Amino acid sequence: MNIFGLFEKRVADALGRLAEGAKIPSGLDVSRVVVEPPRDPSHGDLATNAAMVLAKEARMNPRALAELLVADLQDDPRVTKVEIAGPGFINIRLNAAVLHEVLRAAVVDANGFGRSAQGAGVPVNVEYVSANPTGPMHVGHCRGAVFGDALAGLLDFAGYKVIREYYINDAGAQVDVLARSAYLRYKEALGHEIGEIPEGLYPGDYLKPVGELLAKEHGQSLLNQPEAEWLPLVREASINAMMDMIRTDLAVLNIHHDVFFSERSLQLGAEDQVKALIEGLRSRDLVYMGRLPPPKGQKDEDWEDREQLLFRATAFGDEVDRPLLKSDGSYTYFASDIAYHRSKFERGFASMIDVWGADHGGYVKRMQAAVKAVSDNKADLDVKLCQLVKLLRGGEPVKMSKRSGDFVTLREVVDEVGRDATRFMMIFRKNDATLDFDLAKVVEQSKDNPVFYVQYAHARCASVFRQAGEAFPGADFSAAQLAKANLSILSDEAELDIIHRIAQFPRVIEAAAEAHEPHRVAFYLYDLASAFHSLWNKGKDLPQLRFVNLTDEDSTQARLALVHALKGVLASGLAILGVTAPDEMR
Repeated sequence: MNIFGLFEKRVADALGRLAEGAKIPSGLDVSRVVVEPPRDPSHGDLATNAAMVLAKEARMNPRALAELLVADLQDDPRVTKVEIAGPGFINIRLNAAVLHEVLRAAVVDANGFGRSAQGAGVPVNVEYVSANPTGPMHVGHCRGAVFGDALAGLLDFAGYKVIREYYINDAGAQVDVLARSAYLRYKEALGHEIGEIPEGLYPGDYLKPVGELLAKEHGQSLLNQPEAEWLPLVREASINAMMDMIRTDLAVLNIHHDVFFSERSLQLGAEDQVKALIEGLRSRDLVYMGRLPPPKGQKDEDWEDREQLLFRATAFGDEVDRPLLKSDGSYTYFASDIAYHRSKFERGFASMIDVWGADHGGYVKRMQAAVKAVSDNKADLDVKLCQLVKLLRGGEPVKMSKRSGDFVTLREVVDEVGRDATRFMMIFRKNDATLDFDLAKVVEQSKDNPVFYVQYAHARCASVFRQAGEAFPGADFSAAQLAKANLSILSDEAELDIIHRIAQFPRVIEAAAEAHEPHRVAFYLYDLASAFHSLWNKGKDLPQLRFVNLTDEDSTQARLALVHALKGVLASGLAILGVTAPDEMR
């Protein structure tokens, strides 16, 4: 039950009646009208900006429009008070029975409360991680992996049909470098002295098992072959080994993709899809031969001072047109990426989300332009950039990993602090802000550690039911029974605060899903947990507020209903983020 959604419809209906009565113009754009919690809870339960956002289009004073709305809304039996604040905001206070109805809905369907039909089954492709298959996942990849997976979980909860996708960059020069690096380890596995790894190759120890596998499968045979013959074999084996390692690393975080899409597949088989793409763009006069000025203030590896084949990216919102072919006739990365996103569109995804590292910020506009072009403006691409992760231990920077050669691996982080702490803390900050990840602080058992604080709230909820079972042997504390409780008993300010917060959960889900911002769920859970811990502590000083009252089963039933609903919301929110909801913490 989403009271914010219900009252958005109620406000829309009121506007419709006002238009029918010719009190306001008809056909007003209500897309920006929202119903949300007021900034100051003392002002009421709901607030709407309807008069503020419609006044200009309606050619009315905002307060005059607000007065018309107030007159309509105050007749609603669910409403006890409606008033205008400031220049035209409208605050609404609800009958207590409405909040009780919301709480009962959360009790009856604790696991489903907050789920939304907002997405209406619309297919959404969420592509995330997509790290080059040249080594193990590092802590920077970890943030994008967790963000993408949490976003996918959020969209699924909001009713979208989500496909989790990984784009394997296996067609560029970097995989040839990988193959040459693995070939050295192959020689090493055969007993050859390889010395120090040459500059430009990958030095990490993670390639030793690849070399050993190649030695086992091929023996000495590759040593006598020219590079042109052994390179494809070693490259294939190396990519497969790296992808196996990447899948294993991601599985440690409980991240599993539905689709692994190979970049090389775009140029293999009966049709070169990149070539077909370029010809299709040519037929629509979206490519031409021209020259580009050098990029200002930033490196662009696709730029060359020559006449070349350019895509008319500026026709779709980009700053400059973009090259599709290199001087040697091979495709630019951009050309392959356009073909890849065209594939997404052809597979039925008009809604695409890409999760990239912060260093790809300059690539966003051109890719969005390309998606508009290949879909004839029918598809939308949202790119979410994940900023850097600063890895600390007790406030001090963490040294690099010996296994990887020059970075700390994802696996090392998860092995040290655990999956739950890693996932929650990677999402407990907006994706476009730098994240300080302190390995010591994320395992502390304190309020200053958000993941502990939220999980501890869920465990405390479970402990309340264990206490109630001991205090009232044989009592029925099922959801169906708790939904019948006398919820008017819940009258303390701290109890009402929690009911209000539970009522906000469906709106948090829809707003976070619409904005593609899963961190909002993490923030909400922390605030909800904090409110619960405060009520718990209040009960220590005021026995009448304790969740289990040995002399009053009615108040116990009412408070258990509150705890049951809260426990369900915590569990659902944590599940969206891919974090467990423990019943006990030791």
